Amino acid sequence: MKINKYITHTIKLFVLLNVILFSTQNFAAINPDNLGAAYSINKQQITFRLYSSQATKIELYLYNQASGAAEISTYPLTKNAQNIWSTNLQTSTLDSRLAGTIYYGYRAWGANWPYVTTWTKGSSAGFISDVDAQGNRFNPNKLLSDPYAKELSHDHLTPQFSDGTIYASGPLYRNIDSGMQAPKGILLAVNSQSIGIKPTRALKDDVVYEVNVRGLTKNDNSIPAQYRGTYQGAALKAAYLADLGVTAVEFLPVQETQNDTNDVVQSTQGDNYWGYMTLNYFAPDRRYASDKSAGGPTKEFKAMVKAFHDQGIKVLIDVVYNHTGEGGTWINGDSSTYNIYSWRGLDNPTYYSLTSDKQFSWDNTGVGGNYNTKNPIAQNLIIDSLNYWITDLGVDGFRFDLASVLGNTCEHGCFNFNKMDPSNALNRIINEFTERPTWGGQGTDFIAEPWAIGGNSYQVGGFPAGWSEWNGIYRDTIRKDQNQMGSENVTLGELANLFSGSASLYQNDGRKPWNSVNFLVAHDGFTLKDLYSCNAKNNTQPWPYGASDGGETSNHSWDQGWFNQAQEQRKAARNGIALLMLSAGTPMITGGDEYLRSIQCNNNPYNLDSIANWLNFSWNSDQTNFNNYVKGMIQFRKNHPALRPADFYKSYDTNGNVMEQLRWFKPNGTVVDSAYFNDANNHAIAYRIDSSEFGESTAAIYVAYNGWSGNVNFTLPWPGQGKNWYRVTDTSNWNEGANTVKAAGSEDFIGGEYTNYGLNGRAVLVLIAK
Repeated sequence: MKINKYITHTIKLFVLLNVILFSTQNFAAINPDNLGAAYSINKQQITFRLYSSQATKIELYLYNQASGAAEISTYPLTKNAQNIWSTNLQTSTLDSRLAGTIYYGYRAWGANWPYVTTWTKGSSAGFISDVDAQGNRFNPNKLLSDPYAKELSHDHLTPQFSDGTIYASGPLYRNIDSGMQAPKGILLAVNSQSIGIKPTRALKDDVVYEVNVRGLTKNDNSIPAQYRGTYQGAALKAAYLADLGVTAVEFLPVQETQNDTNDVVQSTQGDNYWGYMTLNYFAPDRRYASDKSAGGPTKEFKAMVKAFHDQGIKVLIDVVYNHTGEGGTWINGDSSTYNIYSWRGLDNPTYYSLTSDKQFSWDNTGVGGNYNTKNPIAQNLIIDSLNYWITDLGVDGFRFDLASVLGNTCEHGCFNFNKMDPSNALNRIINEFTERPTWGGQGTDFIAEPWAIGGNSYQVGGFPAGWSEWNGIYRDTIRKDQNQMGSENVTLGELANLFSGSASLYQNDGRKPWNSVNFLVAHDGFTLKDLYSCNAKNNTQPWPYGASDGGETSNHSWDQGWFNQAQEQRKAARNGIALLMLSAGTPMITGGDEYLRSIQCNNNPYNLDSIANWLNFSWNSDQTNFNNYVKGMIQFRKNHPALRPADFYKSYDTNGNVMEQLRWFKPNGTVVDSAYFNDANNHAIAYRIDSSEFGESTAAIYVAYNGWSGNVNFTLPWPGQGKNWYRVTDTSNWNEGANTVKAAGSEDFIGGEYTNYGLNGRAVLVLIAK
């Protein structure tokens, strides 16, 4: 016994030491070089540190205002063996004009533009080329913002200054000095305000609401005018989202992006509403703050996070690590002329994937070139910024735009997604952070948009363990089945796979149903209303609903025909919400889905900072009824753990035998066979979930889906010993109104086993057994 006890204690000590070692290693991996600018604890010293392996000289420029004035002081930085450039300044020795807010930026020289003593701002002294054979694009005439700055003073283009040529390289622009107008980093003291208590809910139990911070409240008269479209305004909508049933709000990008010039005039020229052109990965977007003073956006963002946390709602943010706002070449075939804002001017081949000759950007994004997600230094910035948003700003999870680029295993001259590469950005993220456990707890939710452009970038179901994904196959298949019967072949087997958690995509990887983020619409494409109201996109219409370019041509949409059209469109939307809330996985709706928001068939409204994209909370009776329906279906999902399985509807008895938790039925009540499943001419199916297996008092849930245009009779299966079937909802037109989803305890009696139920065409039926 003593020996066994000794061994046990030794094992425990060994495990503890490994936990400590692992934790230390994880901690050390977060910004070990202390990059960025920071005050010492007593504010007596300021440290500036940044990375460049290619620069030969870097100077720090300090300013006392954001724009319109020359620098107050300059300081040379010194480089260490790890390519970290730094300087330490004593605040007591700074120019007295820097006693207030300190703004800063950098100028850098390198092989293509070495430093010479005769250089002055706006001169060509020392210039050799805009880009050299190694891909360097140094230009000391361009003031560079710190990639690790905690806030940026403003965007590159503003209502007061709209000349973007000052940031460009190339023969026409390389000698224009940008220092007076360029965005500067802002030196901030540490912010220790509360972000509240982070929810620990499992992702499988979440209902995600995707929305733009500005659009959530910009058109909401219940919000004080000064807060509309801001973090503070969003905070005031937390109670509304909680009442809707939302458990996680997913904001479109809130990292600083080029949007200061939006809605200067009523047009879309140059507008950036969605925010997918990131200028800094640490700074909260200043335009979304009602308090735009130095530090204001950070304080207001954290206060918003706390407001959502206080309602039990997670805050997820959309992040764009596949490309940056520096963009691509100005002119096709011209390697000389690129924007130089930050990363490109500090270390272009480190921060960007380039063509094999390193003269151009390699592009799998369609918007300017890939961020170099394979490079360890570029990866460090991703890791460090994620940690900042989690630890300092209180964020609970992330959706990664065009996340396939983060699986790239080639730096320059190619693209190759490989989830097995342990050194790619995808695996580093999962390995260096704690993914939220299946049953909930401390951790972070990681969600990928699992595609990009070209190569092997379409990877729905192809991401490594630890990652959840936007399930584009779920979206497209449900759309086809609802809207394109006769022109698209969708089998009931395909639908069954999606309804039960998309095992064909995720099970072989050891992932679970909740790793499938199910959605029918997102910000990118039609709204829910337009999906069932528009036969084609209409993006060329005038302001405020256009004009927008691009957008998918094939949307799998339909206006539901000519007969009783408006009511049929609402029914189709009810069906979509029903299927979404009844499917295993993590459901996501987009802001405005809950009241049938329309953008009049514009399916690419990325540039509409207008009433077309802003949510409207003045509803007609049909919108109010639909909102009640959405609330009811969300609540029904919450009430029934059987709809939120941790695994693919499997359980085991005490002998290890598999027990069926879900069974599929033909309309006649017989069990589905493979022939019926695989015949694309069948369009009606039902299933019964044994909810008692999930600890529910309800014995079973029965769902019938009639995809035909005409009525179908369904013979109901066994509801359980001594039980009967009760109707929760039927999406048929006869049931449209204010009370279409019955609350628990008020369901309508239907009958027992073998009862026939006539379900109208294109409708969903939900019953419970009790």
